[in-house]
Amino acid sequence: MNIYVGNLSFDMTEDDLRAQFAAHGEVDTVNIIKDRDSGQSKGFGFVEMSDDQSGQAAIDALNGAEFMGRNIKVDQAKPRVDRDRGGSGGR
Repeated sequence: MNIYVGNLSFDMTEDDLRAQFAAHGEVDTVNIIKDRDSGQSKGFGFVEMSDDQSGQAAIDALNGAEFMGRNIKVDQAKPRVDRDRGGSGGR
């Protein structure tokens, strides 16, 4: 299950996030989204859990929980929608 995690502390690392979710099941991947220019966290990320049951357990336990001074938002990730960026594509 792919899980969205929002309102993260900008100081949180992927290892910190993995540790929170690992208490609820096997974590496959953790990805905190960062600004491509500065490398600074954007305050959200995604956690992939190995099965839906452990993913749902993590959502139930962690949504609204306080971590590193912030109440994190945890929910099942929505499928990515390709956005038309407009413009001429540099042509």
